[in-house]
Amino acid sequence: MEKQGASVVISHHILDGKHQQYEAWLNDIAPICKSYPGHIDWQIIRPIPNLTFIYTVIIRFDTIENLKNWMDSQDRKRFIEKVKPLFAKDDHYYINSGLDFLFVSEAEKSKPPVSWKQFLVTWSAIYPLSLLMSSLVSPLFRMLHMPQNRFIEAFFISGLIVLLMVYVVMPQYTKLIKKWLYN
Repeated sequence: MEKQGASVVISHHILDGKHQQYEAWLNDIAPICKSYPGHIDWQIIRPIPNLTFIYTVIIRFDTIENLKNWMDSQDRKRFIEKVKPLFAKDDHYYINSGLDFLFVSEAEKSKPPVSWKQFLVTWSAIYPLSLLMSSLVSPLFRMLHMPQNRFIEAFFISGLIVLLMVYVVMPQYTKLIKKWLYN
């Protein structure tokens, strides 16, 4: 049987002035999470100062069972109790497989669209973004007299694409094509 990966998208709205303590907490919990069986990846999308206020933590495991083992573990529960005083809102998370979190809004909690539609929509959003970001970032690096290095440029370009996909493009794009996407 082929394993299907699973992700959890965790949102934490941190009280003003408590970001440093939260960062320390992330440093403490990360190695514990990463030690659990099936852990694949841990990513943090930090708030943009004076623009956004929510930390988004995306954790991937090889199976939904392994992910749920972490999410329901006594270790995680203990760490969440420790960090609760830093929260402006409760610990909120959404468990899914693949890239479902890009398609299911928090308000709707509906079933994600079929995989082939997710593929087409994601591809149709990433393709123009990759062209645009390459056209903007590479000349910007030249203007700043940074040495030409395709790995560094790709690192920044992919980061910008993911940031735009998660926070700007997909929420608007999925609203625009909602009727087709969910039928």
